[in-house]
Amino acid sequence: MTTRTLAVSSRAAEAHRAGSARQKLEFRSGNEAAALAARDIGFHVMGYFPITPSTEVAENLSKMQANGQHDIVMIAADGEHGAAGLCYGAALGGGRVLNATSAQGLLFALEQLPVQAGTRVPMVLNIATRAVSGPLDIRGDHSDLYFALNTGWIVLCARDPQAVYDMNFAAVRIGEHREVRLPVLVAYDGFVTSHQKRRIEVFDDPEAVRGFLGERPAFPTPLDTEHPATFGPYMNDPDLINNKVQLSQAMEAARRVIPEVFAEFAKMTGRHYPVLDAYRMGDAEAATVLINSAAETAKETADELRARGEKVGVLSPNVLRPFPAEEFRRTLERVKAVTVGDRADSYGAGGGNLSLEVRAALQIDPGNRTRVVSRIYGLGGKDFYAADAGAFFEHAIAAAKAGRVAQPFAYHGATPGRPDSRPRPGLPPITAAEVSRGMARVARDEATGRLKVELEPLWKMTAVPSRIAPGHGACPGCGYFPTFHQVSRVLEGDIVVLYQTGCAMVVTTGYPSTAHRVNYIHNLFQNGAATLSGLVEMYHERVRRGELPASKDITFVMVSGDGGMDIGMGPALGAAHRNHPMMILEYDNQGYMNTGAQLSYSTPIGHRTSTSEVGSKLPGKRYHHKDTAQIFAACHL
Repeated sequence: MTTRTLAVSSRAAEAHRAGSARQKLEFRSGNEAAALAARDIGFHVMGYFPITPSTEVAENLSKMQANGQHDIVMIAADGEHGAAGLCYGAALGGGRVLNATSAQGLLFALEQLPVQAGTRVPMVLNIATRAVSGPLDIRGDHSDLYFALNTGWIVLCARDPQAVYDMNFAAVRIGEHREVRLPVLVAYDGFVTSHQKRRIEVFDDPEAVRGFLGERPAFPTPLDTEHPATFGPYMNDPDLINNKVQLSQAMEAARRVIPEVFAEFAKMTGRHYPVLDAYRMGDAEAATVLINSAAETAKETADELRARGEKVGVLSPNVLRPFPAEEFRRTLERVKAVTVGDRADSYGAGGGNLSLEVRAALQIDPGNRTRVVSRIYGLGGKDFYAADAGAFFEHAIAAAKAGRVAQPFAYHGATPGRPDSRPRPGLPPITAAEVSRGMARVARDEATGRLKVELEPLWKMTAVPSRIAPGHGACPGCGYFPTFHQVSRVLEGDIVVLYQTGCAMVVTTGYPSTAHRVNYIHNLFQNGAATLSGLVEMYHERVRRGELPASKDITFVMVSGDGGMDIGMGPALGAAHRNHPMMILEYDNQGYMNTGAQLSYSTPIGHRTSTSEVGSKLPGKRYHHKDTAQIFAACHL
């Protein structure tokens, strides 16, 4: 670890005013940089729920906390929706608040985001961007980020781990500015920026940090009992538009404040962040516009093309909300054509959000003649190479020379389909006769109402064919599969299984193959039980109407784990209260194992996980596990 002093001053406050702060070099990933920034900022509270690829932010903070490196209150919520609520409540309380999430986590929290913006409560939310399901894909694109663009949050973009660290500091200052008072989202590319390690500079000067951040302004809070106020009133049509006008005005204020904060940060660190990063755009005739890490790849390609005499450049916004329309208009004023790449599509609109907003920005200028090419790329984490950047430049160069765009909108990198191709079944389906072998006998005692269940010996059950084919990708020794085989071998007739997101679904359904020899459904943690309930009801209703044979008695089974029984507990209890004829098989790992062994509500007290570390300051999990079976028993099944 190397300490570098950018300038020397006897007092940190003077050093801050003079534009200097001690910094040291570290080798960190984007997630680690976000955690270090949180430590150095000294947030009061972090409400979170682990989801790949942002989980490491909470994990790193937990490790630091266990050894007394910070005193942020870390609250593991029951899901991202709950985490968003925790953060909103904590931020209302007048302290600095942090969260980190991705993909479905952001969407599950989404309804809370406009509430927080509408009540003007600042906080910082890090997004390690990831593809939104479905189908399930854990790699990075910008489909989650694009869903957040209309929530009223300021959106900052971080192209590398250094920017992740820096933007968190800027986010605090911008959001807390009295003319702004808005929550701020810091977005960086999942599995690229989030996990790649780079040399970064971090502060080694706590007083300079405090000088830059200042004290959090004293906004109205429900903890001020001397001045009671109503936070979030019932507001209908005569007044809601006025609230939104104020939100719009706050965003316009942010448009003025952001460059000021970036300039002040540059004086302290030497690192400059223009609202719109422009690379080799001075005399560019063709350009490409990209968000975050892909833009860095494009810059290298631009250098190669420049060496061959092509006048090309790269634009990449460091701020996405408020949208830098004027900066785009000014920078593209003399550019003949530009390719705008979106890592998410706005389906049916003829382009993604970025390309549509760039087009709109240019259209305001009646003298602008820039041709815009829109390309969707990199979905689901599909890598963006120099050759891809070259193709984007070629589209722009061709449009610049022709004075027209041959194909305004298209997907880049998609594999052409083969309409005549049909997937072949790997194994024949299992018939009801094959698995109906009387391995379980159930009788009711009419006097007591109790059920008497008799099972055949386990060795005898091995003759029943498995409903999951061999050759899947589970880890050696995984206990789920023998558990499921044991349960399914006593179930006679046809079954339909629903798996919530987790290891078991990932290792058995890797496209284009499947290990399931029965009908299989996937849905997300929070809605598995509700989804299967809907299917159960439809089955029985279609039988009642004579659309399906009554003799075909299907057993419906949901497979879940710790995550599904935390984030999805409400819908599961709803299914239990309705007494729907379905089974829930919970594989209790005592932690969220699919995402890296984080604390769950089934983790026993005192146990160490990656978010309940054991150290000199932390004793592991600090509260008891929940008794899932007892909770369901209370539903009077």
